[in-house]
Parts: sequence; C-alpha cells; structure tokens
Amino acid sequence: MTLPVGAAIPPFVIEVNPAAMQTWAVFLKDPNPIHLDADIVRAKGLGDRVINQGPANVAYIINALTAAFPGGTVKSLAMRFLDNVYGGETVEAGGTVTAVAIEGDLRITTCDMWLKAPDRGAVISGPAVVTQPAF
Repeated sequence: MTLPVGAAIPPFVIEVNPAAMQTWAVFLKDPNPIHLDADIVRAKGLGDRVINQGPANVAYIINALTAAFPGGTVKSLAMRFLDNVYGGETVEAGGTVTAVAIEGDLRITTCDMWLKAPDRGAVISGPAVVTQPAF
C-alpha cells in the first residue's frame, strides 16, 4: 500500500494489559518494579497503576506502520517520550504522511507518528521513515 502526503496512518488501538508487562519485563530484562507493582508506582508519586515499558509503547507505533505499509521496512524512528502509559489504558498509535520520495527502486515515506492516551493526548511522538519497493 502507498499513501500520499497528508494521508492519515490508520490507527492501531490496544488495551495495555498489566499481565503483558510482566512478559515484557522478562523479554527486555527490565525488572524495574514500576512495571510490575502499583504500590511502588504510588510510593514514587507516579500514579496509581503500573507503567508500561517504553519499548512496548514504541512497538505499538511500529505495528501501526507495518499495518499501513505491508511489506515495507521501518528504516528509522526518532520517538520522544512525553508521558507514561499505564496498565489498563487503551492507547492509539497513528500519524500522518509528511513526505514521499522515490530513490532508485525504493519509495521512501516519512511520517509524523504518535501514541495517544485518553484525556492526555500524545504520550510519544516523532518521525518515522518506511521504505517499500517503488514499483
């Protein structure tokens, strides 16, 4: 699929499952208790729910990109973390195509991407570049 400049990246919506954070913690070798224990989160003054791992949040953006550009390759991401994502939240990844170029046999699509949380807006944002065969 190709999308023109100005096109919206179809949203990727996911409910952040606190149990999945335990799996991510093992996979990422990240035993930080803010991902696993709401009491620790409260004690640190960071809210009342466990906090999702940053790489998992970026993965939601990658999922939106791979769904929008089947067969494409995510070449770069430069995400800025703006806020936390909490267990039990439903977040939405999406974005907008900002540039399309053809270089040789590749179509290079640049997008402004974001991950939004309810009532707080973007919690991650930044540019991403996806390549696909041009023809």
